Amino acid sequence: MNRVGTALLMVLLVQLVLVFSLYRAPSGDASAGAQQPLTKAAYFHIDEIHIEDGHGNKVHLEHRGERWVLPALGHLPAQQSRVDLLLAPLAEENTGWAVAHTLPARQRFQVAHYHFRRKITLLAQDEPIDTVFLGTSPGFRKVHARNDVDNAIYSISLNLVDLPTEQGRWLAEDILKVRAPLRIAADTYVVDRSSGEWRLGTGEQPDAAELEALLQNLEQLQIEGVAEPRPLDEAELILEIEGLAGTTTLAFYREGEEHFIRSSDHPLLFRLSRYTFDQLTGIALSM
Repeated sequence: MNRVGTALLMVLLVQLVLVFSLYRAPSGDASAGAQQPLTKAAYFHIDEIHIEDGHGNKVHLEHRGERWVLPALGHLPAQQSRVDLLLAPLAEENTGWAVAHTLPARQRFQVAHYHFRRKITLLAQDEPIDTVFLGTSPGFRKVHARNDVDNAIYSISLNLVDLPTEQGRWLAEDILKVRAPLRIAADTYVVDRSSGEWRLGTGEQPDAAELEALLQNLEQLQIEGVAEPRPLDEAELILEIEGLAGTTTLAFYREGEEHFIRSSDHPLLFRLSRYTFDQLTGIALSM
């Protein structure tokens, strides 16, 4: 082949490469391989969240002031760390590569609008921002996720165990904690610090270790959710606690292997761990 023929062949090859690179059509969606946010949560102030599980169970969260609350439970505060755990991966601006895009994959991974394990709706100023379906788990603390308006299915860092659809399990665990008591009265003891130091009702000093246990357990008091209303036997312990904000009465109940606490500040009955129940009902302040 002469020089002219060789040159023409090289020009033709270059043209073919250019045509291929310019007109190569993407397979599937135009954004099939693109890394993009799962939601627009990073660009809005999300102030309302709806969570469903496909079986009629729902949780509604609202952001009021500086905290998240549960309207269905009288706007009691929600556990902030649990809400953060939900919003963080949804607001992630780079969710990585999509693992699938097809309609059959939606059903297989349970992220279809008719077949899902969780449906998360995010709102800002009463306007829906995004709806995300969560489905099967591809690995430890991972879940398949799909935005309702997109075909792409991602694997994000989230655990469905952390997204219960029971209102009570979203309550702030420390809702009943006692921060700075001034006087504590029970059937078997009264202790106050009106004189500047803790004294029993008799004027004697309380047992230091028992007093520390009482104060620490009240300050670290945590509930384990809301219990269904039920008739209960007489409380095993009633504490009347006075503080700067007023007086609160805490009543502790045992029913078989279950333990409950009721506060005069709230109309609900709360679940309590056996450990906390035993710690508080076993206090003996007398020396």
